[in-house]
Amino acid sequence: MMARIMKHYNARDFRPSKAWEALDIEIIENASVRLHWTDRAYKWHVNDGPEVFVVLDGQVDMKYLDGTEIRSIRLMPGDIFHAEVGDEHVAEPIGEARILVIEQHGSV
Repeated sequence: MMARIMKHYNARDFRPSKAWEALDIEIIENASVRLHWTDRAYKWHVNDGPEVFVVLDGQVDMKYLDGTEIRSIRLMPGDIFHAEVGDEHVAEPIGEARILVIEQHGSV
């Protein structure tokens, strides 16, 4: 199986050529948009639909499986993490964090 590359976006680096241009990250039917607060790691899980994960406050270490290797990226406020169907990952906050998650309604 070929490893997928999950995407990381830094909103501070997005500078389009004109005002109100947009970067399409994901289109999700039957989506839920949820604001989460946490001071504990979530569980390792595999997405059953696409997920857009936006750190609003705090810091989060996002660990994900890349083939057989566990990789990690530190997400700061304004950072966006995009995972597709089948991507295995876990979010581990550093202290408290507030996170906006947009995903298929009823997803884990």
